[in-house]
Amino acid sequence: MSMAVVGLLAGMALGFAGYFGGFGAFLLVAALGAIGFVAGRFVDGDLEPGDFFRTRDRDERRR
Repeated sequence: MSMAVVGLLAGMALGFAGYFGGFGAFLLVAALGAIGFVAGRFVDGDLEPGDFFRTRDRDERRR
């Protein structure tokens, strides 16, 4: 499935949620979609947990 089709389906889902459920439903669908996207990237191996939780080097703290 191409990324254009995925974008189309996501836009349609958000549109239906906004129309039938209001702005709160729109935000809920958008947040759950973002969480699902990140989880999918983890499963595919494109992201590592360290990408979000990096520590600073000692030299950066001194500046």
